[in-house]
Amino acid sequence: MLIGYMRVSSVDDRQSVDLQRDALLAAGVDERHLYSDKASGARDDRPGLKACDLPPEGSLILM
Repeated sequence: MLIGYMRVSSVDDRQSVDLQRDALLAAGVDERHLYSDKASGARDDRPGLKACDLPPEGSLILM
């Protein structure tokens, strides 16, 4: 299973995960397995990243 993670630092409209989403979908990640956060990379409380913590065995996480 392919799992995709996307993140942007800013919550304003200048940054978007759209290009990251397109690249992950093109790489074969199913839309149901895409996770994202709009938060600083220095923060630990990122729900999208935490959702990737325990992937099924044999999974590949793409960022």
